Amino acid sequence: MTTRSSLEADLAARLDSATEARWMVEEVLGRRAAREHAVSDAVVEAVAAMADRRLAGEPLQYVLGTWAFRTLELTVDPRVLIPRPETEHVVEVALRQLRDTAPSRRDASGPIVADLGTGSGAIALSIAAEVDDVIVWATDADRDALAVAAQNRARVGATRPEVAERVRLRMGDWVDWFGALPATLEGGIDLVVTNPPYVSALEWIDLEPSLHQEPRSALVADDGSDGTPGFAAVEAVLRDGHGWLVPGGSVVVEIAEHQAHAARTLAGALGYRDVRVERDLAGRDRVFVGRR
Repeated sequence: MTTRSSLEADLAARLDSATEARWMVEEVLGRRAAREHAVSDAVVEAVAAMADRRLAGEPLQYVLGTWAFRTLELTVDPRVLIPRPETEHVVEVALRQLRDTAPSRRDASGPIVADLGTGSGAIALSIAAEVDDVIVWATDADRDALAVAAQNRARVGATRPEVAERVRLRMGDWVDWFGALPATLEGGIDLVVTNPPYVSALEWIDLEPSLHQEPRSALVADDGSDGTPGFAAVEAVLRDGHGWLVPGGSVVVEIAEHQAHAARTLAGALGYRDVRVERDLAGRDRVFVGRR
C-alpha cells in the first residue's frame, strides 16, 4: 500500500529535494492528509507526472500551478511571470509610498493605484488586500496574462470579495499603456506601480534556461533612448506617468541594477521629486521611487 509518507519519500529521492516532494504531494492531496493516509493509483500518477515536468526543467511554480506572494496564494502558469521576492519588496515600497501620500481628493473613498503590466495580478491584488479602501486599475498587453489575473481575482474573491471588487482589469501595451486607463483618471492617480520588462534582448540570451520558459514579452524590452539596455519600458512609465499622478503622487518601478543611474537622470529631467533607488534583499539597486 502506498501512503502519503512513502510517496513523499520516493519522490524526494527522485527529485533530490524533500521540500519539492512535499509541495507536490500537498498540491494533489492537500495539506491535511495524514502521513499514513493511503493514496490511490491516480494520485501516484498525478504526482509522478508533476515530477516528470520538474525533471525536464520546468519551473517548480508552473509545475505546482500556484505560488505564494505576500499574503496571497496565486495561480501561476507559463502565461505569466513567476512572482518573486524582489517584486514582493516592490509592493512593500509601494505601500509605504501610498501611506505617505496625502489624500488626493476629499470626496473619494480611498486612493487610486495603477498597476501596469499586471501579469498574474500579484501586485494589484496584494495592494488591494493590504489597503482597505484602495481602487487598483491593473493593465496588461497580453490577453492570456489578463485571463490569469482574472482567475486570481476570482480566487481571492472567493474568500475576500471586498478585495476582488476593488481591482479593475484593463488591456493596453507599453506604447500607450496609460491609454488603457479611463481618461478621467489622468492627473488623479495616487500611485503608479509596475514590474515592467527590463531585460535587454542580448541579456535574455544569457539568462538561465528556466527563465526562457517564462513569457519573453514580460521580460524583454528595447533599449532606452539614451542607449541603456532594456530601459525602454521603464522610460515609458516615467515619461508618461508624471501627468497621470496627483501632485504628491508616487511612481514605483522595479528596475535592473544597471538602470538606476538612467532612471534617476530621466526622472530628474521630467520633474519628479524625492527621487531614489532602493536596494533589494541581495543589496542590488532594484526599486525606483519618485514623486510628482
